[in-house]
Amino acid sequence: MNRYVLGNFAPVTEEITAFDLPVTGKIPDDLDGRYLRIGPNPLGLEDASAHIWTLGEGMVHGVRLRDGRAEWYRNRWVRSASVADRLGEPRRGQVADERLDFAPNVQIAGHGGRLYALIEGGLPPYELTDELDTVGPAGLGATEQGFSANAHSKYDHATGELHSLAFRYGADFVQHIVIGPDGRNRSVTDIKTPTLPYMHDFALTEHYVVFYESPMVFEPGRLATGVPFHWNRALPSRLGLLPRAGGAVQWFETAPVMVGHTLNAFEDNGTVVVDVVVHPRPIDFADVGASKPVLERWTADLADGRVARTLLHDRPQDFPRLNGRFGGKPYRYGYSAAAELYATPSATEPDRPDEGFSSALLKHDLLTGVTEAHEFGRDASAGETVFVPSARAAAEDDGYNLVYVHDRDRGAADLVILASQDFTGEPLARVHLPARVPLGLHGSWIPAA
Repeated sequence: MNRYVLGNFAPVTEEITAFDLPVTGKIPDDLDGRYLRIGPNPLGLEDASAHIWTLGEGMVHGVRLRDGRAEWYRNRWVRSASVADRLGEPRRGQVADERLDFAPNVQIAGHGGRLYALIEGGLPPYELTDELDTVGPAGLGATEQGFSANAHSKYDHATGELHSLAFRYGADFVQHIVIGPDGRNRSVTDIKTPTLPYMHDFALTEHYVVFYESPMVFEPGRLATGVPFHWNRALPSRLGLLPRAGGAVQWFETAPVMVGHTLNAFEDNGTVVVDVVVHPRPIDFADVGASKPVLERWTADLADGRVARTLLHDRPQDFPRLNGRFGGKPYRYGYSAAAELYATPSATEPDRPDEGFSSALLKHDLLTGVTEAHEFGRDASAGETVFVPSARAAAEDDGYNLVYVHDRDRGAADLVILASQDFTGEPLARVHLPARVPLGLHGSWIPAA
């Protein structure tokens, strides 16, 4: 049985709009904006047993918070050409190559006053309205070689630029694309990658672009599966540092693992420190939860060309986030999800986690080494959290953690708001949504203009 069509992995089938949502507790008055999260939500399943979770058409779920109220909830499919056709609606624009037209499902990001749904592999971004309706395919980050802004694009608070590390299936190079606040490309740098690796995420420091080559490499014969990659056991992993000012990449070789997501990176006295979620064994994209990723710190010594790896926390976890104002800088706190994605289903109840598993958010104090867990219970499922600084912003962790949490009793989701400095305490507020929010991928807090 395919666990990725059961429980809170199962796609929802309706788009809903609801206003003046009920709240338990009190929403902080300084939360003024939209909490948005995107993920795969297939528009119908022809063969549930063969479904690959990451291949579903993207759906965005959003809540508007203002003046201590939850004004609305909306969920909307991204209207790629095929989605619009299947819904019987007019197409919203046209991509140059229909074979590359897909409803993005990995990241939702704001830049230059606009909102974008992003994916990877050379598939184009889509622009959305503030109310999550689709404008159409977007040229964000588009280059002459057919690349565009990739999922996991990074915003640089110091410059207002959006950075993207973009790859295309089969290309022997990736591109580091820097997009200015006006939405125009400021620079494009080619990086040769002869092994054609799957590069899902990267990092920025003050002087470097940090990226990862893993043994997960492109294989043309697998294109028809939708996930044209396999694990080449003969290859090592490499950490690459590209100077942001220009110059050659410095490579650091390590044991064969795959970096899933980056928490943060920064420079420290002749080293580059990178905190990453590491998959220690090959990933099967048909069952991504079979991997048990852990949080590690990689320290690259610029002088001797070596990288040291240290385990930070061994509880299976993913979707790391931080206070974005500390991106690329020395920092103390990180947050991640111990998600149902990485729990083994019970033999008698395949839609539930195994005995003893509890869905949780984790707060890592990287100075003291202490990790706190906000446990939501065995029947809940929590995805990625987003940290939102408070208006006073007196300390790095002075703010809120927002996350969608499935309430099994209601069969619907709550938007849970935690006080980050009282991480294990009772939530400040639970916004009760009228619908289920399936486990998905990445979200953003879009503050009011």
